[in-house]
Amino acid sequence: MSPTNRLSCLVIGYNESPFQEYETRLRGYGDDSEVYRDLKFSMIQIGDEKMNFVGFMNRVYGRAQGVAEGAEKEVFLSGSIPNLAAVYLVNYLRRQGLSASYVNLFQNEKDRIRALADDPPYCVALTTTFYVLNFPVIEMVEFLRVTLPETKIVVGGPLVSNHLRNYSGRQLEVALADLGADIYVIESQGEKTLSKIARCLQEGDDLARVPNIAYFENGALQVNNMVPEVNSRDANYIDWSDFKEFDLGPTLQTRTARSCAFSCAFCNYPNRAGKLALASIDTIEKEMESMKEIGGVRNVVFIDDTFNVPLPRFKDFCRLLIRKKYGFNWFSYFRCSNADDEAFDLMAESGCKGVFLGIESGSPRILTNMAKHATVERYSKGIQRLHERNILSFGSFIVGFPGETEGTVRETVDSIRESKPSYCRTQMWYNEPGTPIQARREEFDITGGGFAWEHSTMDSHGRHGPD
Repeated sequence: MSPTNRLSCLVIGYNESPFQEYETRLRGYGDDSEVYRDLKFSMIQIGDEKMNFVGFMNRVYGRAQGVAEGAEKEVFLSGSIPNLAAVYLVNYLRRQGLSASYVNLFQNEKDRIRALADDPPYCVALTTTFYVLNFPVIEMVEFLRVTLPETKIVVGGPLVSNHLRNYSGRQLEVALADLGADIYVIESQGEKTLSKIARCLQEGDDLARVPNIAYFENGALQVNNMVPEVNSRDANYIDWSDFKEFDLGPTLQTRTARSCAFSCAFCNYPNRAGKLALASIDTIEKEMESMKEIGGVRNVVFIDDTFNVPLPRFKDFCRLLIRKKYGFNWFSYFRCSNADDEAFDLMAESGCKGVFLGIESGSPRILTNMAKHATVERYSKGIQRLHERNILSFGSFIVGFPGETEGTVRETVDSIRESKPSYCRTQMWYNEPGTPIQARREEFDITGGGFAWEHSTMDSHGRHGPD
């Protein structure tokens, strides 16, 4: 590759440290720490060996194939399907006339990054969708400093947004400096900003001209002017046919909306993402056609937070898939309280095989506190209707939300036993700044943050007051 063909930007999708390293790091906070106890919900221990569920699947699969103990290979990877944030950003940058590519899994594709050393990209962008701590980013930054020393490192996304929301002044400087990057995108959408950064670096321009970024200059944090982005979902759908150089595999993720129609008390996503923005059915059809064109796609996962809202659009989507006969199995998030019998029928006919249900609680009182605008009865009937149509259900529940007691937990357990979702999980409430429940801190006597919290009826160690 000649210098004139240098990549404008390389996007890195996800860094999942080897589980043993990750477990050891979190255990360093203490065996009884909230963050380590939360990890235990996603961990299995066999003898002295600890593994996550993907590691357990690899072990079971290896045994079934007759592989000797300790010799199992990673057949299954938790992030093996294309990272949506990385694909979307590359798609966006290419539409702006910039050359871009992506690395899906940092740990598994380091050789692809090393191969760029002779002709390094102008910048590398690190997505942070799934990180609540700095160390996955720090690990990548340290590797990139050695491997691509001339390349500028850009970090944006939810992790940076959380730092901006939680810190200011010197504390913010320390949090960003700890990440060790060169440039930080401080706009909640940020794709337009990333394209301006890449073009600026490619043309040797001054970063001071790029809005929505922060960077360190002479040891001081510089924050450029803010220009809010409003990026059209219709103009920026993913054209999957432009990624034929990648082995995308049989399962793709996509998003047809930005933000969420609801404001649940435990979630700050609508505050970060702004007003709900929807792609049109025509745009969804274009993206589905591009998936069909590349061939080999069997499953599509829609990660919209409330995919069946608004309901008429959802039904039109189902009718599109029925009419076009793509043959995709599809999966999505789903709200049982916003569906009718026609919607359930259309889902089944159009190829829906499973949905993720953010039920959160089986207690009417806690659902009210969460501002879920749903009832236990609607969830139960919805699960029944899904199962009647052979659609799998995955119920997700939060334990410990303000107002939670031993009695409300029992209600949730009873509800799970009665409704019988195909799969379910529970997780401890995460006391996150910026969520609507923070406006009621005094009412519930909420103290602490993250996984270490206390309120008037329970604390993060499970101690609780009277019902």
